[in-house]
Amino acid sequence: MSAALAQETSASLRIIMTVASLNVDHGGPSRTIPALCDALDRIGVSAPIVTRDETGAGRAALQNARRTSVRLIHDNGMWLPSNHAAAVAARRLGVPFVVSPRGMLEPWSLQHRGFKKRIAWRVFARRDLEGAALLHATSVMEAENFRALGLRQPAAVIPNGVDLPEMPDDRPRAEVRTALFLSRVHPKKGLLNLVAAWARVRPPGWRLVIAGPDESGHRAEVEVAIRTARLESTVSFAGSVAGEAKRRLFLDADLFILPTYSENFGVAVAEALAHGVPVITTRAAPWSDLESERCGWWISTGVDPLATTLNDATRLDDDTRIAMGRRGRALVARNFAWDGIARNMRDVYRWLIDGGASPACVRHD
Repeated sequence: MSAALAQETSASLRIIMTVASLNVDHGGPSRTIPALCDALDRIGVSAPIVTRDETGAGRAALQNARRTSVRLIHDNGMWLPSNHAAAVAARRLGVPFVVSPRGMLEPWSLQHRGFKKRIAWRVFARRDLEGAALLHATSVMEAENFRALGLRQPAAVIPNGVDLPEMPDDRPRAEVRTALFLSRVHPKKGLLNLVAAWARVRPPGWRLVIAGPDESGHRAEVEVAIRTARLESTVSFAGSVAGEAKRRLFLDADLFILPTYSENFGVAVAEALAHGVPVITTRAAPWSDLESERCGWWISTGVDPLATTLNDATRLDDDTRIAMGRRGRALVARNFAWDGIARNMRDVYRWLIDGGASPACVRHD
C-alpha cells in the first residue's frame, strides 16, 4: 500500500469511544481514555467520547453512528446500563464491539459488592462480553483473568500510556523525605496496610503524604488507624489533586507507594516513574518491571512485606533512590509513550474491520 493511500485509509477510520464518566475522582480511566483518543486523533482516527454524564448527547451520538460512518464501538468499564447500551448499539449497527473492562474483571473487583455484579452478569454483562469482537487488556495479567472467566475471544494486550513530564534541572532535597501515596482512597488500595507498616517502621526523617479522592467514606477508616497508631505528626492527607498540584506532589516525593490489592495496570505507578520517583507496589499490580529494571520493589500483599520493604527503601541514600528514579523514567519513555500505544490500538481496529493477519499484540490463546 502506498504511503498516500495508507494515510487516506487511516484518516477515514471513525469509531465511538464510550465510558460511563470522565470525572477525575473516578480513577485512572478519566485520564487515560481522553489521552488515548487524543493520540488516536493525531494519527487520523476520529474517536469522539460518549459518556452517560451527557445522556442526551450520548444517545444522539449512538443513534447517528450509522449516518456518520462509524465503523466500531469501543466501550470502557463494566456493570452499568450505559455499558449494556453500547453493546446494544453495536449489535444494532452491525459494527465490531470492543470492551476494555479497565480492571473490573479482576478477582478482587469481582468480589467487591459481588451480589450486584452477579446480577448484572446474569442479566446482560456476560452476554455483552461474549458478543464482543475483542477484549482489551492493559496487561498480560488482566488478559489471563479474562481466560479464567471463560472468555475466549481475541484479547489485545495494550498498556495505558503516560505523558513524560518536563523535569527541573535540579531537584533540591528537603530536610524531611517524603513517601507519597496518590490514588483513590478506597479499600482496594491497601491504605490500612500502609498505615500499619508505617507505624511499625516509623522511618526517621520521613513523612507520608496520602493524596487522592475519598471513596465510600474510606478516609475516615484510615484516619482512625492513623490516630490509633499515633502517627498524626508524620502522616497527612492532601485530598484530591490534579494539574500543577499533582505534579508538585510527584516532584517533591522521594518514594511512591501503592500497596494495592488489585490493579489491571496502575496508572499512578507509571506517573510516579515518569517523574523519576522509585516505586513500591504489590504483586497484585502488573509491575514486574520494577524489579527487572531496578526502579522499585514488587512485593507480596500485606503488612509484613510492606514494612520490610519500607525499612529498606527509606534507609537507602538519596543517590541510590535518584538513580532508581532515572531508570524508571527511562522505562516509561521506552514502553509507555501514547503515540506507540495509539498505533497499536489503530492496528487492532483496522484488523477487526478489514480482516487479515492479527497484530502482534492480539492473543488468541
